[in-house]
Amino acid sequence: MPSVRSVFLSDIHLGARASQAGHLLDFLREYPAEQMFLIGDTIDFWAMSRSIHWSAAQNAVVQKILCRARCGEKVIFIPGNHDEALRDHHLGAVFGALFGAEYGDIRLEREWVHRTADGRQFLLVHGDEFDHVTRDHKWASVLGDKTYNALARTNPWLAWWRRKLGISGDWSLAGFAKRKVKRVVAHLSNLEQRVIQAARERGLDGVIFGHIHLAALREVDGVMYINCGDWVDSCSAVVEHHDGRLELVWWNKVVPATPANERHNPPCSKGLE
Repeated sequence: MPSVRSVFLSDIHLGARASQAGHLLDFLREYPAEQMFLIGDTIDFWAMSRSIHWSAAQNAVVQKILCRARCGEKVIFIPGNHDEALRDHHLGAVFGALFGAEYGDIRLEREWVHRTADGRQFLLVHGDEFDHVTRDHKWASVLGDKTYNALARTNPWLAWWRRKLGISGDWSLAGFAKRKVKRVVAHLSNLEQRVIQAARERGLDGVIFGHIHLAALREVDGVMYINCGDWVDSCSAVVEHHDGRLELVWWNKVVPATPANERHNPPCSKGLE
């Protein structure tokens, strides 16, 4: 069981039918850490406003996080656009009082600057604040979210037909569509350059964010650009080792932190190769 210094997670979407909470629970069991950073869309209030899908696995994930916080692991919770209600001062105060007093030291922050063991500093933000498509046209985001959830309901049928046809591996129509749309949105928003510029203007070494569900770890003009991916399709996270080395982890792949490395959304799996 590898022990790491830090775990960075984003876009878990608890409360949504598509959340891969079971895979995340397995990941958390395998990666004990000194600190955990939940970088937005941990809870999907958008999906829950339509219908709540709260499975036993999702409940176990919450209990696992609370348990780790009670046992002394530092947990930083940064809200995203799907759990943006927690950015509200009063709701944030309630959240902080509830979880801080009763369930361990879970700290609510709008953003965070993390210093790695080797002295590098990274801006931690969800990323929607740099996405003008989401920020200025929320209706489009809500429509896209509803469309995604409708497509997600076709996944069991597609899986059945793929098995009938003898096609191996998992494939999600909803995930495929969402990745295509996210890439278009990221391009239209010039999001990559925006987040990199935000880190550069603060004199930081890089940025770790979520939002676009496109896991990546690479260096861009001297600034580390890191996206955690998600736990809806790609089942990916970023971990920091005790020497400060960062790795992008899919549940069946590990990508070391080198400038040339960048991969997008392999299928979920239950174990590391």
